[in-house]
Parts: sequence; structure tokens; C-alpha cells
Amino acid sequence: MKARLTIWMTGLMLLLAGCVSEEPFENTYVGNVEALWQLIDEHYCFLTYKKRTLGVDWKEVRGRYVFARLDTMNAYNLFDHCAAMLSELKDGHVNLYSTADVGRNWSWKEDYPKNLDVEVREAYLGTKYKIAGGLKYTILERSRVTEEGKTVKDSVGYVVYESFSSAVSHSGINEVFYHFIDCKGIILDIRGNGGGNLDYCDILSSHFFEKKTHVGYMSHKTGKGWDDFSSPEPEYITPPAYILWLRPVVVLTNRSCYSAANTFVRNMKRAPYVIVAGDRTGGGGGMPFNAELPCGWGVRFSACPEYDAHGDVVEHGIDPDVVCSLDTEKAKDGVDTMIETALSLIE
Repeated sequence: MKARLTIWMTGLMLLLAGCVSEEPFENTYVGNVEALWQLIDEHYCFLTYKKRTLGVDWKEVRGRYVFARLDTMNAYNLFDHCAAMLSELKDGHVNLYSTADVGRNWSWKEDYPKNLDVEVREAYLGTKYKIAGGLKYTILERSRVTEEGKTVKDSVGYVVYESFSSAVSHSGINEVFYHFIDCKGIILDIRGNGGGNLDYCDILSSHFFEKKTHVGYMSHKTGKGWDDFSSPEPEYITPPAYILWLRPVVVLTNRSCYSAANTFVRNMKRAPYVIVAGDRTGGGGGMPFNAELPCGWGVRFSACPEYDAHGDVVEHGIDPDVVCSLDTEKAKDGVDTMIETALSLIE
């Protein structure tokens, strides 16, 4: 019995449906592995890039997985086999879904320091922080001695945004900025933010730009060849008709900033009063599509590559302007050295 490998898209991507076809494959162990391999071979957007940067040869992968002995496998073994094949790509946007498990590769964050102690961060927020949609915010006050020997207090707005899956709105951001009206600057802490909705990324980004600004590019697959792409389409951030923050901003990052959080950092690197501090982001610079194998398992994969304003791929993350890390010994005493670095940058 033959089933179909189906790929579906939503929204604007439907305009590109003409370049995607449905292929018949046997609903057997071999047929499903072959279907999965071919899906990636024809529609995944980073095969040339991964071969050049990581040495991943997808043609060679086929020999090791499609032609492996599958007759002794059960469905659980087959799932693990397929998930292992996808893990060769080292892409957090590539997943295999069944009712029993989710195949994933998190090496982009697991092999690096966390640079985040959630309990210490919560202590900086305190218990009376305010909430505007997905944004938790408060004011941090610090005393410092001027060159003249005077002790002064500085107020700095502190915002924690844990997931771009949590909604933000222009009106909510306005309220945050009203609360920070007497602050010298803002620390925007997105450490541990694994991404979510790109619309929220654009909404939040837009409040830190004073004019329409080119922030990057995106391409789309136009054929089955590894390098069949449309010309890169420029992407812009346009400031909204709301309150803008045109004072110093420090965006705190770590390796767990992924996908939409990675795009947010790409955007904020182009904002005029922003410094990105912390560790290199985790990446995730490909817009994911969804597909279904003959057996009914779901597949997610990167299909549209994203670039920064210089035309560089952001799949493997974005470097900070200022490198800093969490001192785990000081964290035991309640001191987050990354937040303290951000405070000193604003001062």
C-alpha cells in the first residue's frame, strides 16, 4: 500500500506551494525512512551551509540510515532511527513527532554554559514586579559615587521576557515605558527565551527604533536543489505610533536564546541605543515548515533561511557586543554578574 508524503504551509507561505509536491512512498519501515530523507534533501534550507560549516554530507547520511537493516526494528526503534538521522543536522528546528515521543536536537544549548540562575534572577525581580503580557518588569536602584565624591542613586528599568510565545502588545509596552520614565536605561533580559511568535518579536523590537531600519533578509525555497532559493528579500523594522525608548538599552543573552529570540537579537543589533551583552545566542535562523510521513508521524524542518543586515546566516547564533558570563560562585550569594555588568554598561 502506498501513502503520500505531505507538506503543508500556512499564511504567506501558501504562495510558494507550487514548488512543493506530494510523493508516493510505501508505508513500510524502509519507505518511511526514504520519505524522510528525501523530504530533507529537497526542502530543508541549510544542507549546503551545514556541509560547509559542520561537514554534514546528507548524501552520505542516506547510505547509513536508509540502507541500514530495518527488518529487525519495531515502531519505537524506527522512530529513534529516524530521529537520529535528523539529529545529524544539529538543528533545533528539526523535529519528529509521534504520539509517544518528540525527536529533537538541543546540542545548540546543551553543550554550553547556562549563564542563568533562575532563582537569582527572580530575586532581582523581587515579589512586587509588574506584568504586562509576557513582560515582567521592575526598577533596580543602585548607588554610585561620582568623580566629585558625591553619592547618587541610579534607577534602571529591568524587564524579563521568558518566551516569545507569551503575548506582548504596543499598549502594554507603553505602560512599561511609562513606569520607567525616570530611569537612565533598560535591561532587557531574554536569557532562556527559546523563541515563539515572530509577530511579538517585531512588536517589541519596533519600540527601540527611531526610523524605519533594514535589519536583515529572508529567502524561500524555489526548487528541490539544495541551493534553489529566491533572491533575499529585505526585512525592515518600522517604529510604531506609540512610545519609543530612545535611551540606553542592554539586551542580556545566553545560548538558550533561540528562534524568535535569535531574530529579536538580530533586530536589536541594528537599534541605535542598544548593546547586546552575554553569550552567543543559540541560533535557529530558519523558518520552520511542517510535513507528515506515510505512517502519520509529523516532521518539522527549517525551510526559509534568515540573514542579518550584512547578508550573513544567523542559523548558528549571533555574537554579543559585550561578552560576559554568570559567576556561579557569586550567584550562590545572590549576585548575578551578568545583570551587574548590564547595570555598569548603562551607568
